[in-house]
Amino acid sequence: MGNCCQVFKDYFCRPKNTNIRIKLPVVCFTWQIAMIILFGIFIRYNREADAHWLSTLAEENITSPLENDFYYRYPSFQDVHVMVFVGFGFLMTFLKRYSFGAVGFNFLIAAFGLQWALLMQGWFHSLDASTGKINIGIENLINADFCVAGCLIAYGAVLGKVSPVQLMVMTLFGITLYAVEEYIILNLLHAKDAGGSMVIHTFGGYYGLTISWVLYRPNLHQSKRLQGSVYHSDIFAMIGTLFLWMFWPSFNSAITGHGDAQLRAVINTYLSLAASVLTTVAITSLSQKTGKLDMVHIQNSTLAGGVAMGTAAEFMISPYGAVIVGSLCGVFSTMGYIFISPFLEKRLKIHDTCGVHNLHAMPGVIGGIVGAISAAAANEVDYGKQGLIRVFDFTGPYKNRSTSAQGGYQAAGMCVAILFGVVGGAIVGAILRLPIWGDPADENCYDDEIYWEVPDEDEEGQDSIPPILEYNNHMIHKQQEISESNFSVDQCGS
Repeated sequence: MGNCCQVFKDYFCRPKNTNIRIKLPVVCFTWQIAMIILFGIFIRYNREADAHWLSTLAEENITSPLENDFYYRYPSFQDVHVMVFVGFGFLMTFLKRYSFGAVGFNFLIAAFGLQWALLMQGWFHSLDASTGKINIGIENLINADFCVAGCLIAYGAVLGKVSPVQLMVMTLFGITLYAVEEYIILNLLHAKDAGGSMVIHTFGGYYGLTISWVLYRPNLHQSKRLQGSVYHSDIFAMIGTLFLWMFWPSFNSAITGHGDAQLRAVINTYLSLAASVLTTVAITSLSQKTGKLDMVHIQNSTLAGGVAMGTAAEFMISPYGAVIVGSLCGVFSTMGYIFISPFLEKRLKIHDTCGVHNLHAMPGVIGGIVGAISAAAANEVDYGKQGLIRVFDFTGPYKNRSTSAQGGYQAAGMCVAILFGVVGGAIVGAILRLPIWGDPADENCYDDEIYWEVPDEDEEGQDSIPPILEYNNHMIHKQQEISESNFSVDQCGS
């Protein structure tokens, strides 16, 4: 028994091998071939994307080709697409030596994830029972991007500490778990979550945090020299922030009902985001003795209002209600970076690289709570009878559901998202602990050179530039020492 335990221990404690020349191509080729086969079997255009659309217009007495959903949804889809590939990617470029990994692996995860998401979500939502085919259109593309966003959120928690092969495995399971929890929350519980506070942010946040907990590295301090940012990396990350901030109203309104619901979602998100900026700036300034602003807080907590407004975006929460939600989220998110992140790492052994708990998980829970309260308080005076039916889809088997019951189902949906994130993350984390994925050693985390060809001039620049930028406050003292030394030499010479 002792020999078996020693063999097991030696297997898991052997030196890390980061050579992924065979592993990564095998995973990418195998899964892409699988996508080709599965798309050939299951995926078809829906009627609005099919060349028979003109015949459909005549058969259903539709007067204009512009009634195609493409014209209503494509602008929002393009905004969401930019958020996924540019916003999320650049937001994670704050690390001084991991910009290639932040943007490049974000690209890889999203490109694979959206294909798998079209299949997984299609089997649950768009499967034609008569043909056994998944009919996809513009709304399917938006929902696939939403699904990918959940995995990119989880990536933020383990940024710099895992290999691209682990990220592919993490995405495969993450998309699968997402599709199941989304089906339970939106279809079985019939909860409303247009902007995904619960389905996307709460799930993705706790999924990533739990994986990070399972993969915790007690010797990660060996890479501490690379965990910080430098001036130019923070500027790149701010580009991601601004893209996300500007397009978040599209994210929350992309799949809401045409007309008033979509406009209301844009207004509520717009106001919530604006409010979160001011309270973030206020708290980050108060947290420093000199009143200086922390760029980490500005890059992340200013987005918390958009996350929290996801569930209630299309509800009649009122403009001042949206401002209140955004204001509170800016405060809570910033305080999360100041107090909760250090606690999670020190006490719970959860190292959250990007602070996804403060930007996604916690605001996602707040959004779920706001949605539950708003739904329970909904009434015909505020919505009108038809408006109430339309917003909460009180039709068919749900036509007799009360708003108070709807509030309860909204709360239940949030619990489902947390459960899937934590339990699913624990299982996937255990799989990712296997020493076969080519993950970096503790001393090599947060370094692009492990998995990327890095130009030589970058290597030279990173040896000299970061210390000057990173320790800017000490430059004055250093210059004074040099001046004094030169003065002493001059005196001796004279």
